[in-house]
Amino acid sequence: MSTGLIILLIVIAVLVVVAAAALTLRARGPRHGANLKRRFGPEYDRAVARHDGDAKAAERELAERVERHGDLRERTLEPAERERYEARWTAAQERFVDSPGDALAEADRLLAELAGAKGFPDGGHYEEQLAALSVHHAHHVEGYRRVHRVAQARAGGAHDGGAGTEEMREAMVEARALFDELIRSSAHDRGRHRAAADGGHRSPAGRGHHATSVFHRHQAKES
Repeated sequence: MSTGLIILLIVIAVLVVVAAAALTLRARGPRHGANLKRRFGPEYDRAVARHDGDAKAAERELAERVERHGDLRERTLEPAERERYEARWTAAQERFVDSPGDALAEADRLLAELAGAKGFPDGGHYEEQLAALSVHHAHHVEGYRRVHRVAQARAGGAHDGGAGTEEMREAMVEARALFDELIRSSAHDRGRHRAAADGGHRSPAGRGHHATSVFHRHQAKES
């Protein structure tokens, strides 16, 4: 076999490998994007909007979040810890009636502390904590973002962060969804609390939902 023929065969083999790799990457691209969109839900759309519609840039950002925080394992709270957090959230909800801005500020602090206790980055690093939360609780981080925005604006001297009472109420309700996700313990504990509730005892989670209904009833009276 001549040298020229050998070179030609090598070139053809390289071209075949390159073409196969390109086809593989092209096939993986949409699936990768679809997986991210399914995992992040509304956070995916928010990332795309922040990148001015550039889905690829948004997907790179979200993929980096998964790379940094995807292996995080949430710590299970002890029952006493959980009850303390639930009592504080209930107090914040009750405070909302008279002082919505203060209630949101407390909700912001509470979510930061709770996330840190669960094993997420410390609340002093809000952006990193929020990024980690978005990987594991993507459908519920917007409430935290909203209450944090109001709390920061108030800290800067703006009255109630420029938000109206209804807007703050919606933020509080959204934030409650993340709180409930974080406060949830192991499946074993959830089963134990459900059994206690069936026996006529209200579990800590039940008290929290009762407080939420009270929160809504107060708001209905206000309107």
